[in-house]
Amino acid sequence: MCLSIPSKVKSIDKEMNTCVVDTMGVERSASLDLIDKEVDIGDYVLIHIGFAMNKIDEEDALESLKVYREIIDKMEEQDRKEQELAMIEESDNCPNKV
Repeated sequence: MCLSIPSKVKSIDKEMNTCVVDTMGVERSASLDLIDKEVDIGDYVLIHIGFAMNKIDEEDALESLKVYREIIDKMEEQDRKEQELAMIEESDNCPNKV
């Protein structure tokens, strides 16, 4: 399964029919060859294997980005908890423990 994160169009090269998009702070280039709608700077698109596939509504894009950020925050929180637990377990197994 492939998940596509909404990407905001930052610039367009009409000659090459490509755009530069920002995907949660990461910029990359994408082809516009497969999209059937007019794309403008500031629009949100979904990218798959380097091609803009769909143009999406800004409200939907922002809601999706909010959910992705919440997922990332939860994953980072879980990673921190696991690291803390590992440190506690490691200190419990320390032969020099007082």
